[in-house]
Parts: sequence; C-alpha cells; structure tokens
Amino acid sequence: MEGGFLTGQLLIAMPGIGDPRFERSLILICAHDARHAMGIAVNRPVEGLTVPDVLQRLDIETADSLDEDAVLLGGPVEVERGFVVHTDDYRTDHSLDVEGGFTLTTTRDVLEAMGSHNAHPRLSLLALGYAGWGAGQLEYELRENVWLTVEADEALVFDDDYETKWNRALAKLRIDPKFLSAEGGRA
Repeated sequence: MEGGFLTGQLLIAMPGIGDPRFERSLILICAHDARHAMGIAVNRPVEGLTVPDVLQRLDIETADSLDEDAVLLGGPVEVERGFVVHTDDYRTDHSLDVEGGFTLTTTRDVLEAMGSHNAHPRLSLLALGYAGWGAGQLEYELRENVWLTVEADEALVFDDDYETKWNRALAKLRIDPKFLSAEGGRA
C-alpha cells in the first residue's frame, strides 16, 4: 500500500454495508490517489450475459472455442461502458498498470485479443461499469469500517467461482464471516 493508497488491493464489503449494489462485493482497486479511487467488482456476474455475447454484439471475430465466461457488473458507474481487467502480459498504449500484476484496458483492441487465440492476455475478465469514490470518500468509508482490504491474487480476481470469492477473501484475513456483524461499535 504505497503512500496509503490501495491500488492493486481488494476491498471486501462488510455485512450490512447499507447499499445493495455493494452487498458481499469484492472490488479490485485499479486506481487510488488523493483525488479519487476507482475499482472493478470481480464477483458479480450479469445474469445471462457472456463475453462471446458481447463480442458478437460488437461484431468482433472470435475463435471457434471461446470460453463462455460471464460478464461482470463492475460497479454502478457507467454501466454501459466495458472495462477489461487482465494479467500484465498484455497491454496497449491505453492500458493502466495496476499493482500486483494486473492491468486495466478499456479499448476495443483488448476485446479483439480476448476473442482470438493469439496475443491475448493469459487471464482476463470483462466488466460493465465501475465503482468510484471522490477525494477522501474511500478513506472515510475505510475508517467507518465499511470495507476491509486484502492483497489481490489471480484466483480471487479471475476465477469463476463467484459465490465463494467474498468468503475466500475473508479467509485470507483469517476471518470467519459468521463472526462479522453489521453493527459497529467502539471500544
């Protein structure tokens, strides 16, 4: 956590977050500085929408055996816009390096790469929308115990076992979710 910023870390929503858009969310922080924070939820699949569906709608040619990966709801901001989180073995001039071996790209060329079996990221996910915070907002929410943080890893970010990601992120912190409370307290 360089300079107190969380780029490359995962946010784990606390029970009782008070916003159904973030209930049990796991968010990869892609950018964080004194002015803002931006992240992509990695555990909220969009029902009935796959990467091949999106590529077909965009007239992007795909390989015959493309996996039926789910498209994720990355957050409530700009849900009509696509964001691809991928391993740092692929990048374009418009890619944003995220710490921990992750990269964020929002241009069509990464979608074309995902559709082919050549020159594509080793691992990737496509999300619609993102989560965003203004200056000091995320820091305030962290002080108010709205989120926990944990180091990101490829399994938590890229695997498709969406139902267990939140619990597995808590397990990395050695926290059993049944002992978490939606009620805050002060000692």
